[in-house]
Amino acid sequence: MTQTIESLESLKINIIANQKVISTVIPLDKKEDENLTGTLKSFSTSSLIPLYAEITSRQALLVFATAVFLVSVPVFIEAPLVRVLPWLSVALTLGWVWLSKLLMSRSATYIWGDLLLGFSLTWLAGSIYWGWLRWEPLWHLPVESIGLPFAVWCLYRNWGKVGNWFYFGSLVGTVLTDIYFYIVDLIPYWRQIMVVEPEAATPVLKAALSQVQTPSGQAWAVVLAVVLLSVGIIPLKYKQLHWYAFSGAVLSTILVDSLFLIAALMA
Repeated sequence: MTQTIESLESLKINIIANQKVISTVIPLDKKEDENLTGTLKSFSTSSLIPLYAEITSRQALLVFATAVFLVSVPVFIEAPLVRVLPWLSVALTLGWVWLSKLLMSRSATYIWGDLLLGFSLTWLAGSIYWGWLRWEPLWHLPVESIGLPFAVWCLYRNWGKVGNWFYFGSLVGTVLTDIYFYIVDLIPYWRQIMVVEPEAATPVLKAALSQVQTPSGQAWAVVLAVVLLSVGIIPLKYKQLHWYAFSGAVLSTILVDSLFLIAALMA
């Protein structure tokens, strides 16, 4: 009987000891798991942030470069096209819109479709003006602004920010350049260059260039360049894709104006 009681007490002691061991081990395992989880989270966060920043930075530069390209290069394709086939140039707008919607239907290429949609607005406006109304500079800004209501409506709905800000940037560059033409009194030469044959355009270009080379023409050219640089560079500090598109479009105006100036010098 005494041995039985001692056996029961020994069993009870063992059970209590095991419970203590279990209760001690479990918290240690949980703590280790928590430490391991925290380490993994810290590692994944610290490694993903630089990677995300690098991808975003690269994408922003590509958006900026593409915006510059879409303003500066197509103008040399569209300008001769609208002279001979204006309706084809207008019809190409539908192709740009279709390609834009196709790109926007995929998450990987959405941004490029968005940017192309803004470009299609500038292409349509350019096709209409330079195709049928290029003889009258007063119609230039109203026609170039035909996409403005659509762009404002899209931004009001917070949709298509990259493309619509690209359109705004292109429009700002056009407005500032036209203002320079009015201030320096280049509008008469604009009208003449649009009615003469290409081989007779050299004297008109030289006369317009002499007007630009006057002290007032040079001073206002400096003002134009400073304003374009300021409007184009300041938004870059916000480091958002739509501002890169806007800045690229604005700053490319300097490139386009410089190319036309070089053409006039070489005439």
